[in-house]
Amino acid sequence: MKRLFGIILTPIHYILFGLILLVFQPIQWVCYCVFGYRAHKYSVDVLNFFLTSSYLALGNIISFTNKQALPLDRPKIFVANHQSMYDIPPLIWRLSKYHAKFISKIELTKNIPSISYNLKVGGGANIDRKDQRQSITELMKLGARMKENNWSTVIFPEGTRSPNGNVKFFRAAGIATILKKCPDALIVPIAIENSWKMVRYGAYPLSTFEHLKFTVLEPIEPKSGTIEEVVLKAENEIRAFLGQPPAVDTRDKKQETRQE
Repeated sequence: MKRLFGIILTPIHYILFGLILLVFQPIQWVCYCVFGYRAHKYSVDVLNFFLTSSYLALGNIISFTNKQALPLDRPKIFVANHQSMYDIPPLIWRLSKYHAKFISKIELTKNIPSISYNLKVGGGANIDRKDQRQSITELMKLGARMKENNWSTVIFPEGTRSPNGNVKFFRAAGIATILKKCPDALIVPIAIENSWKMVRYGAYPLSTFEHLKFTVLEPIEPKSGTIEEVVLKAENEIRAFLGQPPAVDTRDKKQETRQE
């Protein structure tokens, strides 16, 4: 039934999604070039509110729960599991007060209305996965901007999307690089549920009447252990919340990665 409704409603969603991107391309340009960073950030926040609202055309709803008293006077690294591209607009919108920047593939900085422009000027990190030196440099620049401006970032340490909602092992390298330039950033896990179900049938049809859930979990001080221990703790907080078995230790993670 969800697939059947998806055949009917997916085109409506895509039309809305595309129109929103086209409308906000010139709005972003004017905000950034005429009024500067704050106006541009506000336009991006509104953009992602509307992008998130376009999920409603599929009968899908989004809930975002944050019961943590997160400080506003220090940067944060939001560490989340990754299930689909539909993770991103709700996170940008609901984390807007923390100035959360994203780490994206450099390929996305071209030819996508609104999204590419924001990636170029919004202050995040655009990395070339084929160029390790460039990737490290970009992450260090992001860490420096976070420290200087009290910004935050969102990182998906799995490195790829989970097609079935099962959390993949988290890699610590990217977080470690950011912490070198922004050592006081608070580590904040976020558990994402059911985003993968929207694309369970592929790009067409999208699934309908799903409930996407985003839950901010207990933050972790970066100095409470080694970076590997801290990232493992964040991963296991998310796994526990989602009812999935814990990852054991970093050695097991490395072995599993080699087997993949």
